Amino acid sequence: MTVSEEYIPTELGNIKIADDVVAIIAGLAATEVEGVVGMSGGIAGGIADILGKRNLSKGVKVEVGDQQASIDLYIIVKFGARIPDVAWSIQEKVKQAIESMTGLEAVSVNVHVQGVNFEVARDEVEEEDSRVR
Repeated sequence: MTVSEEYIPTELGNIKIADDVVAIIAGLAATEVEGVVGMSGGIAGGIADILGKRNLSKGVKVEVGDQQASIDLYIIVKFGARIPDVAWSIQEKVKQAIESMTGLEAVSVNVHVQGVNFEVARDEVEEEDSRVR
C-alpha cells in the first residue's frame, strides 16, 4: 500500500491518507455511474480486461498531495451509452466522493475509455428475442 508522504496536521496529530484509499473511493464512485460496465486493467494483446468490484483500485491511478489529488480512471462503457455523458458523470461523481470523504481537492479527474462492452447489448437482444415468439 502506497502512503502519501504528506500529512494533514490537526490539533491531535497528523492524518495521512493512503493513495490506495483514494483509488478505491474513485473506483467505487465510477462503477456506480450508469453506462460503466467496469474498470479496465489495461490493454493486453488488444483485449481489455474488465475488473470486478473486488479490484476497485485497479484501473485507477492517483497522485495524492497534502491537499489535492489527481485521478486517472480507465473504464469500459456499455454499448449504446453516450460516452461524453458517461465521462462527465464519472468526473462529477468521483470529484464529489473524493472531496467529501477525504477532504482533498480533486484537481483533475481524467477518464480514459478503454473499450466498449458489446455483451450487454447481445444479452438484451437475446432476451427480447425470447419474449417475442
